[in-house]
Amino acid sequence: MASVDYRSLAGDILQGVGGEKNIVSAAHCATRLRLKLRDETKADTAAVEKLPGVITVMKAGGQYQVVIGDNVPTVYAELGKITKLTDDSAADEEPAPKGNLLSRFIDLISSIFSPVIWPLAAAGLLKAFLSLAIQLGWLDPTSQTNVILAATADALFYFLPLFLAVTAAKKFRTNQFTSMAIAGALVYPSIVALAAKPDAVSFAGIPVVMMNYTSSVIPILVAVWLQGYLERFLTRVLPSAIRNFTTPLLTLLVMVPLVLITVGPVTTFAAKGLSAGIGAAFTFAPWLAGAIMGGFWQVFVLFGLHWGFVPGMLNEIATSGHSLLFGPLLPAVLAQAAATLAVMFRTHNKARRAVAGPAALSGFLAGITEPGIYGVNLPLKKPFYFGIAGGVVGGAIVAAGGTGATSFVFPSLLGLPAFTSVGNIALLFLGTGVAVALAFTLTFLFGPREAEAAADAGTSVPGTSGDKQAAAEPVQVSAVPGTVEVLAPVTGEAVALADVQDKVFASGAMGKGLGIVPADGRIHAPITGTIKAAMKTGHAFGIKSDDGVEVLVHIGIDTVQLQGRGFEAAVTRGQQVRAGDLLAVVDLSLVAEAGYDTTTLVMVTNTAQLQNVDPVTEGKLALGDAAITVQI
Repeated sequence: MASVDYRSLAGDILQGVGGEKNIVSAAHCATRLRLKLRDETKADTAAVEKLPGVITVMKAGGQYQVVIGDNVPTVYAELGKITKLTDDSAADEEPAPKGNLLSRFIDLISSIFSPVIWPLAAAGLLKAFLSLAIQLGWLDPTSQTNVILAATADALFYFLPLFLAVTAAKKFRTNQFTSMAIAGALVYPSIVALAAKPDAVSFAGIPVVMMNYTSSVIPILVAVWLQGYLERFLTRVLPSAIRNFTTPLLTLLVMVPLVLITVGPVTTFAAKGLSAGIGAAFTFAPWLAGAIMGGFWQVFVLFGLHWGFVPGMLNEIATSGHSLLFGPLLPAVLAQAAATLAVMFRTHNKARRAVAGPAALSGFLAGITEPGIYGVNLPLKKPFYFGIAGGVVGGAIVAAGGTGATSFVFPSLLGLPAFTSVGNIALLFLGTGVAVALAFTLTFLFGPREAEAAADAGTSVPGTSGDKQAAAEPVQVSAVPGTVEVLAPVTGEAVALADVQDKVFASGAMGKGLGIVPADGRIHAPITGTIKAAMKTGHAFGIKSDDGVEVLVHIGIDTVQLQGRGFEAAVTRGQQVRAGDLLAVVDLSLVAEAGYDTTTLVMVTNTAQLQNVDPVTEGKLALGDAAITVQI
């Protein structure tokens, strides 16, 4: 089979069905691009069927279904780049990020922040303008107008865990409303108040070390990640009669106390340790302490460790009138803003440039670096590292001059007066200037340029410089002699594929296999391997064995129309499974009552690349019985 250019295929399909204006909506299931057309007479079905990569076209249920096979998520994603028809669910099928642990962590953070970057940039810019208006005397900081505008600008940053709960839930495939409830508990006023008091806190007799979770990032991401494992476990073990309400109930009861009891202490103790160590360093090596604070302050913020420094800073200001800990933060913040500004000049990606401009402005004027870090520097990696380098050098110079802040302000150009009263002002300007110049120059000279094509294709920020998605190549299976048994994923009556009530599956165009009329709703893995596709609706799964056998398990006929109702997936994409592991739980009575055939398809989708595929065609099959014999 020749390689298929899926970007071209998406465009050819779009043209073949009459263009974007003729499409009401677009979606996809495990094998088909499902389009609702305004006028089917405008579609050239014969031409679409002849396109390389298209298996066939069928019309059913008011949909124009273009059958593509395993690579339909790729075509759907490409369609989303050239139209406004698709939603971000296509991202669920993107390959997991590769690379070392740090790179994967950065990619994870970047992808979770992606949907909120523009609102973050807007809010940061608004904060910068408000600060400027107050500095110039245009706005009374005590006025009700300022209170309303400040709330408008601050809300997104204050309630950031709630927004990240939504995007993280999509990334980790959890119930997003349960995720939001967990985040809401972390920033609930009474929880915030507990963190502000020195009184001891306990939960059911267990001591709880409180921290302020407003504006935090890592705690909610850890919580949603763990939530996914808990929800999948509960889905497997809870009876279907009570699963729908007991799963979120138990998840909330477990996750909120767990995060407060574990994440809070770990973060708080780590932050206090860092604060004490760096504070002590100011007495014998100020330049070293300044280098650490200047270089790693944004990293501390990323992990929520900065909260441990705040009490020390406030105490320094209250007792001595200034804080040496605060001094190196000015070059730290402005270095990241400078790196963001350099990206704006260097990148060829128009979307990235559009974010970088206002993000750099909010960083310089108001000290708001979140839009720049999460939308520009961190996804591209090098600008973030160069910003750290600038902060290291600038922080060391500033701290060597004994600079301290006389008030707790955002480190920014507008907050500069707070840094000029204590220490050597010449070294303050020198260190800050060196930090800005170093971060800007390194990023401008050595940062990623990003190709124009990425922007033209509709790539949204953030992303990496390698955003271009290569067309998927068909997997070639080595002709190693041997036999692989594909097992029955559920007990039931075998049905010959030709008798299945779906002409695409019945034709064998998707590969050889069989149908099984299931006796129960627990569907198991028919083969040991890796989950290569897991539809978010829970009705279909693709598994590839180590031997190269690719198996599709499709629960019911046309059940994608249920949009996940009655289905609970127990696995996610990229997960390793053994034959017999639970894939999903389905409410067969709900599916039947909705008018859908419950016959579960088990097909070897790369049949053409194998020596022989011999499925069972009739009779009773028990869970784990050999259903298909494959010669590789």
